[in-house]
Amino acid sequence: MYKIGIDLGGTNIAVGVADENLRIIGRGQRKTNAPRPYEQIFADIIAATEEAIVSAGITVEDVMSIGLGTPGSIDKRTGLITYANNLDFRNVPAVLILQNHFAKPVYLENDANAAALGECRAGAGNGVDSFIMITLGTGVGSGIIVDGKILGGINYAAGEMGHMVIIKDGSRCTCGRRGCWESYSSARALVQQTRDIMRSNQDSLMWQLCDDSYDNINGQTAFRAAKKGDEAGKLVVKNYIAFLATGIVNIINIFQPAMVCIGGGIGKEGEVLLEPLRHVIARERYSCNADRQTELVAASLGNDAGILGAALLNE
Repeated sequence: MYKIGIDLGGTNIAVGVADENLRIIGRGQRKTNAPRPYEQIFADIIAATEEAIVSAGITVEDVMSIGLGTPGSIDKRTGLITYANNLDFRNVPAVLILQNHFAKPVYLENDANAAALGECRAGAGNGVDSFIMITLGTGVGSGIIVDGKILGGINYAAGEMGHMVIIKDGSRCTCGRRGCWESYSSARALVQQTRDIMRSNQDSLMWQLCDDSYDNINGQTAFRAAKKGDEAGKLVVKNYIAFLATGIVNIINIFQPAMVCIGGGIGKEGEVLLEPLRHVIARERYSCNADRQTELVAASLGNDAGILGAALLNE
């Protein structure tokens, strides 16, 4: 029997069919195109799931369960996505929609939690018992694994560390608060920081890298320029790492996990991102004299972490 994992993101819907060895043997994908009515998004989720089943060369009868990882807060008792600010979702009956169509058990989880579970069990975590994954994408997602299980809290919404405030009365976040970590450390925030520096540095290599258009700036623009010695690019990266490190140090001080794993598009920068982060963390963490320290690593599964984590939700 096979398990299906669905990773609903702010940009893409990615679906995979996983076998007993956690190999993805079939895939389906659609654009999320949010915000739009949830009925339309779930029609595309269903279409992508059916595509994955066909791609795997199996039938619905061969499927044991379906797991869905979604942005925002969920209620496992009701099967609702109660709130997802980046999708404009409120009380969406996700489990009911999928169960009615596929007639299979459906499990619901926050997407960052699902990605953390997948990365911990099948990726960089290598089965460590205390593991936190930070996903740097459209927002800042985070998932906490304790004793191999997702820490959900009384309302299944624990781990929204992107919405801890790091700067009082700072930039307004899409959640409504000001100064959230997400407002400074997401890929979207990095793009805005890059634009701001480029405005006052007209000779920066970043202009050439984005073909003189703000529309072509992405989360890699400043990193690419910095690697080539561009001073404005280096400044963007330095400031961004300072914001990112502030949140990670807070997380380490609170949880003392064995491992913090960085995923998402920005996480692909690897050691260029991680090495300066380690220096800041070593200087600022409270447990600076402890014999054992939290390991900071890059995610290894890429976008498959969310798919595999969602597929594992029935365990």
